[in-house]
Amino acid sequence: MWAYDSVFYQIFPIGFCGAPYENDGVYKNRIKKVIDWIPHMKKLGINAIYFSPVFESDSHGYNTRDYSKIDCRLGTNEDFAEVCNVLHKEGIKVVLDGVFNHVGRGFWAFKDVQEKKWDSPYKDWFHISFDGNSNYNDGFWYEGWEGNYDLVKLNLKNEAVINHIFENIKKWVEEFDIDGLRLDVAYCLDRDFLKRLRSFTDGLKEEFFLVGELLHGDYNQFVNDEMLHSATNYQCYKGLFSSFNSMNMFEIIHSLLQMFGPEDWTRYKGKHFMSFVDNHDVTRVASILTNEKHLPLIYGLCFGMPGFPCVYYGSEWGAKARKEEGDPALRACFEEPEWNELTDLIAKLSEIKKNSKALNYGSFRSVVLTNHQCIFERKFEDERILVAINASDSPYTAHFDAGCGMADELITETRHDFGGGSELPPYSLAFWKMEK
Repeated sequence: MWAYDSVFYQIFPIGFCGAPYENDGVYKNRIKKVIDWIPHMKKLGINAIYFSPVFESDSHGYNTRDYSKIDCRLGTNEDFAEVCNVLHKEGIKVVLDGVFNHVGRGFWAFKDVQEKKWDSPYKDWFHISFDGNSNYNDGFWYEGWEGNYDLVKLNLKNEAVINHIFENIKKWVEEFDIDGLRLDVAYCLDRDFLKRLRSFTDGLKEEFFLVGELLHGDYNQFVNDEMLHSATNYQCYKGLFSSFNSMNMFEIIHSLLQMFGPEDWTRYKGKHFMSFVDNHDVTRVASILTNEKHLPLIYGLCFGMPGFPCVYYGSEWGAKARKEEGDPALRACFEEPEWNELTDLIAKLSEIKKNSKALNYGSFRSVVLTNHQCIFERKFEDERILVAINASDSPYTAHFDAGCGMADELITETRHDFGGGSELPPYSLAFWKMEK
């Protein structure tokens, strides 16, 4: 699967393009801004892009009005098709946000129910009771996503709803040649629907990729041969930053061992999840780390661990924003991309990751682990890479048996002498490719 070899870039189009938060109904071609950022993405080593919602919605994108129409605040379907065409010509795959659990109150079928009530042919598209009333005084009760009544839950057991969604996915492939979907709140989706979606998209386009937004629980229930190819790795998200903030590398390494380690009981051995240090829903990593010198190190860990990384636009140069500041702060509009030491590092990590079978498909084994340091091995067939991190402000000499006597230094200023150990300078990151 192409996604497992990829480095993703996430863009939240409404914020990225500087569109108004509430849908003002005014057409403006803003989405072509993405084309201007392609040289930056290419330099960064990006070969797949994940767009958060792009379809007509009430406000933030996750309250869809029309699955067939690009949001007027971003442009037209033709504008977005041009963007996707240029991305594909530059070797960048396109994954769209599939928001199928719920729609907005402005969704055309829900508006028909508001108008016609019992007489609407779309009343069974939703979970409705005409014996109650809504917070909006609609004259009927309906189920909203997790109590949010601006997000009207769809009935994914209704054949008409399923057909409507599938017809639009087919159009997205025909119009935009998309390569996959990220499924919003996949943990809420009907599992029979997911099975049918997988079967449908398997026949729609070769290696059509499905990655689901999963939080906690058993990912195997959703990521399997019948449903999703992958999931967002929220199980490691907190451990990535809290291991640095608490100076306790045991937290993240033990999580990785439980998920991908060598033991038979490992939960997700051989599976590929989307790794991230932040996204559109959480505090940016540069704002959540208590020591800015750990910022390069957390990206090294994200790119070195099992899975495939996704970089959130702006965070590659250390942009800051906290969740409590609200969605507009997290989903900012930057006039142009920036480049600094962090972006330079991420570009180097991208090239290493994309060109390494060990990092893309290899096993995971912990070699050295202390509160402040970790060294782990990724191995696939004859290729072995050791990833080393020293989060301390003091140098550290790691003593371990490398298993062979030569190492090509991939990214570090670290000296290494595998005869007895390896010296790691303060706040250092190293990727060593072991040569036989």
